Amino acid sequence: MELSAQQPPAALYQNRQQDHQQAAYEYSPAACFIRSVLAKIIMCSNNKGGTGRVSTRSQMQAEIGKRYYMILLGINYMCLFLGSVSSSLLSKFYFNHKGGSRWVSTWVQCAGFPLLLFPICFFRIFTHRKSFTGFTPKILCLSILIGLLLGVNNLLFSWGNSYLPVSTNSLVLSTQLAFTLVTSMIIVKQKITYPNLNCVVVLTLSSVILALGSSHDKPIGLTKTKYFKGFFSTVGAGLMFALYLPVMEKIYQKVDCYAMVVEMQLVMEIAATALATVGMAADGGFSEMNTESLKVFDLGPKAYWLTVGFNVVTWQLCFMGTAGMVFLTTSLTGGVCMTALMGINVLGGVLVYGDHFGGLKAVSTLLCVWGFCSYIYGIYMNMKEEEEEKKTEICREKNVKKMNSDHIMELAEIVTHNACG
Repeated sequence: MELSAQQPPAALYQNRQQDHQQAAYEYSPAACFIRSVLAKIIMCSNNKGGTGRVSTRSQMQAEIGKRYYMILLGINYMCLFLGSVSSSLLSKFYFNHKGGSRWVSTWVQCAGFPLLLFPICFFRIFTHRKSFTGFTPKILCLSILIGLLLGVNNLLFSWGNSYLPVSTNSLVLSTQLAFTLVTSMIIVKQKITYPNLNCVVVLTLSSVILALGSSHDKPIGLTKTKYFKGFFSTVGAGLMFALYLPVMEKIYQKVDCYAMVVEMQLVMEIAATALATVGMAADGGFSEMNTESLKVFDLGPKAYWLTVGFNVVTWQLCFMGTAGMVFLTTSLTGGVCMTALMGINVLGGVLVYGDHFGGLKAVSTLLCVWGFCSYIYGIYMNMKEEEEEKKTEICREKNVKKMNSDHIMELAEIVTHNACG
């Protein structure tokens, strides 16, 4: 009676209807299935103690199942694929149509961080995990510091991309794989195998051939000084990114789940955006951006802002895909996957912009493919050896159990015989 006195019957009935509808949705088969799948994919990627990445991957697959692991891995590689190819082409499109601000090119690489709020909210709704759970002051500080370094890396990449053709820029960046192997050995104790070493040597040779044969590859009006400035800026970006990958792998060993990876990525992109924003403000980049859209960009303001907007989206896909690949596999595997996309970028530059593709560049591309294939073959052989070792271990355990069982039966017979005697 007290409840009905406080709330009219119609309102009470309406609230009960809403509660029933919400309960029906929450416990419907479709909603339960979606939440179950997302929880398995997003939340169960934990237990990353001090063990190596191979055992971590095995533990992860044992917990969430190979199917869910491969779904998440496929989503991240698709993000990396779409982001890498489209961002490279769009950045070149910006510079080809008289866009010349390297600060703008740097800023769009990280300014899309608000897009990461959508998956974070999505994870919270469907998994009931509180956002930024598990964040410590140490992880927060590391995320900010790495984000600032990413901002510098973005600036170097913008310099390189503004001077070099897409094909040359992409193939020069493939040298980061050699640096990634070295830094992975130092930071995460990556083992050197023949496929790893072969891949690094071949890709390094590929880049050397490219550098020797690219003197004719300069855009019209570009001096030799600016060309080599762009070349070495791209090499510097590759070096910094090669350091970034194993450092993140080391940090991810202390991360609880994939949702936390997205949250760390948000913090890093905010720091990188802050650095780019300060640089733009100090250099008059924002006013230059407005002037560029109205008077400089030869396709008009609408095309300018569309180019900038799509660049923001594609760069976020690229960086989030990279972070996911490093978290789910290794820093070296993430670097190899990025290198595998270099050939696609080369073909994109040739098909879309008509970049020159002579004999030396063709040889360089073939060497790049050869190095990647050797690495994939090495992964396949390692997986095969692991399966054989597991089978051997299982057989050994069965034999030990059988021997123990036989020994117990013999002891039981002796005890029984002595008791009867």
